[in-house]
Amino acid sequence: MLKAIIFDMDGTLFRTETILERALDEAFERLRREGQWQGATPIDTYRNIMGMPLPVVWETLLPHHETAVREATDAYFLTRLVENINNGNGALYSGVIALFERLNNMGYTLFVASNGLIPYLEAIVSHYGLNRWVTETYSIEQIDTLDKGDLVAQIVAKYDIQDGFVVGDRLSDILAAKANGLIAIGCRFDFSQDDELKQADHIIDGLAEIPDILATRHVSR
Repeated sequence: MLKAIIFDMDGTLFRTETILERALDEAFERLRREGQWQGATPIDTYRNIMGMPLPVVWETLLPHHETAVREATDAYFLTRLVENINNGNGALYSGVIALFERLNNMGYTLFVASNGLIPYLEAIVSHYGLNRWVTETYSIEQIDTLDKGDLVAQIVAKYDIQDGFVVGDRLSDILAAKANGLIAIGCRFDFSQDDELKQADHIIDGLAEIPDILATRHVSR
């Protein structure tokens, strides 16, 4: 039977803050030039909602703007994120590559399920060569409901996963695990919130702790 681990991307594998502020400020500078925004870039507000689907993000950051403005800003923000990744301005969390190699040797099949959009995820996977270990990367764009539980369910159904883990830093990851009968590993990283993490089955402060958790949990073969 497949031994699977499904990873979130932002704030779990990829240190989003390394490109986030730059790309967000570029997007809001564009809004300022167009007379659509005054004042500072709302970076703190965005940090509080990291991990939410982007339509929700822009409804929160631009609550009084028309849908067309939000969509245009979203598209520009995405291009800036991808360009920053391709220019080498981003970074993975410490130990990602070593962890993936070890999990591969342990016989685990790895997936990514993210609220990020497809071009953004493809840029990260390509730039860092993660497809050497990741079987398939899933974006919330692939699910009409924009519900991460439904996204994980798609992976579970396609690969007949009956036991496994979801690793992520936000409540959506934890709930997605529980909705699909999987074990939730919460990451106490940059964007995590303690009140959300307490609902996880395990909490880690670094990715290197994952193999120890796997050693104590017997995933059916």
